[in-house]
Amino acid sequence: MAKSQLQTLIELAETELDNAAKSLGRTVKAKDDADAQLVMLTQYRSDYENRLQATAQRGLNVAQYANFQAFIAKLDQAIEGQKQVIADAEYRVKRATQHWQECEKKRLSYQILIDKNTKLEQQRDVKRDQKQTDELATRRLFYNRSN
Repeated sequence: MAKSQLQTLIELAETELDNAAKSLGRTVKAKDDADAQLVMLTQYRSDYENRLQATAQRGLNVAQYANFQAFIAKLDQAIEGQKQVIADAEYRVKRATQHWQECEKKRLSYQILIDKNTKLEQQRDVKRDQKQTDELATRRLFYNRSN
């Protein structure tokens, strides 16, 4: 493959790698946001439960207690839902990481081909230069013998 074609392939691979890195960054941020949301929900539940206990010590009726319990149950549902969101986000981060790694492998393989091509060209140049040097030395030797 010509060097310019390989260079085009590596440029395309680098663009794909950049896009994969950006996507990975977005998925990691989404997971971090989901983690923060879970922490917030868990803290809110804990605070609300503390409020229930404080209110219960002062006295509350059955309806108030039922309202507290119902709200805590809804918070528990929200926490479980957020845990599922986090699990989904972790899966997306894993997939995005794998995609980024595949893009990096592709880019590296093209780079290896370019490096190999460059090395072969350098070896050809060295052989050509050596051949020219040998021919020049042979001509000088022949010229010096004929004089």
